[in-house]
Amino acid sequence: MGHRNLSHYHHHHLEKEQHQSVDGLLTLFTKANHDLTSVHNKLEKEFQRVYPDNVNPMKLVSRIKKVQDEMSTLKEQCRELLAAKQDLIDKARATLVGNRSLLQRLQLSAGVPVISDSDDPSYASFNQVIDEWTTQVRSRTEDESPESGEDINQMLFSAIVHDN
Repeated sequence: MGHRNLSHYHHHHLEKEQHQSVDGLLTLFTKANHDLTSVHNKLEKEFQRVYPDNVNPMKLVSRIKKVQDEMSTLKEQCRELLAAKQDLIDKARATLVGNRSLLQRLQLSAGVPVISDSDDPSYASFNQVIDEWTTQVRSRTEDESPESGEDINQMLFSAIVHDN
């Protein structure tokens, strides 16, 4: 056999070995995959036999995952709801304050005694409710945020849902 033939034979033999080792790896992976699947199935059967349905660890893991997904959706909806609520509070306050000043101007022009803010029980109680609300929300969130921002909703949101 000439030098050239020997080199060709050696190269061909090496290629064949590489193919065999790749095939071997593939066989190994296929077997490993099959083994893992059967272990998974055995565990599932074992868990079903040992645990009642609602404490099956495999089911619990998937339920926890589902709850985590739902939590982030819920947080988002909570943010939207709080923003809408803040908007409503702001509009109600603006309308009430606007109506009051209009009423006071009417009282002045009609020569009727003007009721001051402190003498108006419903206006006073409205302000008291808003103030209590703000105080309550702020006291529940003070520990977390050093800056005392005026966004009541953000405070309320962090009081309800702590980002983990």
